[in-house]
Amino acid sequence: MSNHSKILQDLHGRDHAYLRISLIERCNLRCNYCMPEAGVQLSPKSHLMTYEEIYEIAKIFVNNGVTKIRLTGGEPLIRKDIPTILEKLASLPVELSITSNAVIIDKYINILKANSVYNINVSLDSLNAEKFKHITRRNEFKRVYTNILLLIKEGFKVKMNVVLIKDFNDNEIIDFIQLTKDLPISIRFIEFMPFDGNKWDISKMVSYANVIKQVNTSFSVNQIRRLQDAPNDTSKNYKINGYKGSFAIISSVTNPFCDSCNRLRLTANGQLKNCLFSSGESDLLTALRSGNSIEPIIQKAVRAKFKIRGGMNTIEKLQEPKLHNNNRSMITIGG
Repeated sequence: MSNHSKILQDLHGRDHAYLRISLIERCNLRCNYCMPEAGVQLSPKSHLMTYEEIYEIAKIFVNNGVTKIRLTGGEPLIRKDIPTILEKLASLPVELSITSNAVIIDKYINILKANSVYNINVSLDSLNAEKFKHITRRNEFKRVYTNILLLIKEGFKVKMNVVLIKDFNDNEIIDFIQLTKDLPISIRFIEFMPFDGNKWDISKMVSYANVIKQVNTSFSVNQIRRLQDAPNDTSKNYKINGYKGSFAIISSVTNPFCDSCNRLRLTANGQLKNCLFSSGESDLLTALRSGNSIEPIIQKAVRAKFKIRGGMNTIEKLQEPKLHNNNRSMITIGG
């Protein structure tokens, strides 16, 4: 099929040009909003996509209109063949980026540069070492923070993802924004979202309105500048005048961006998810291995996409455990 086949357009007129590919279900951290305390049932290695299969599937998406690919996990950098995956995908006419927890990213600086991967999303949910240890169940704060500074020094465009949880790190919002005073970094506050095993409760969520209230309390109206959001952006972007960096809020729960969504997700075991919130999946890997075309499967999956949040179009529906507990844990979807 050609770029004009429209297999990536859903019934609501949304064209999907952005593919997020999870490379691995494993991680070297254990963040409690991402991984259940008891862990997850990992797919057998034979069920995971090989680097050749990742490339073949990605190439089909690119031929049909995908212009941006982000690699996720788990932690994608712990996959042993990550250099080969980066090299293969960098050969496609696509913008390539990666999401990492930054624990070991210092070892991959040259590989990332060699494959023109300069857009890096890193996760850091607290600037307090003890809180970091609590939420990640690992004592890696110093290494992660040092590596974030290294990425900035090496010329990477860094976005820092901060999942906000009430009475845990919501008192650090202004501290995070203050990082943007001297660092050319984008801080992105993310509303806590429900996934299997993460004990989501709406009372734990820090909303877009809550963040803005804190910002307005700490800065004057003349200091706060609303930035122009990029097309299909998930975030509402702001800047404090005179600061080098910026901050943003991703309000998937209270103010979803579904109308302009252009994202699809491919799990490490080759399942296509048309929405982060959807429990439905479409098996691309089995068809590929059988020598069958995956394009009809892609088209069917895209056309089945709900208008809003996997069909959970109200806060009330989002609070129904049976509607989101059938979804995967975040670690096996891909960040």
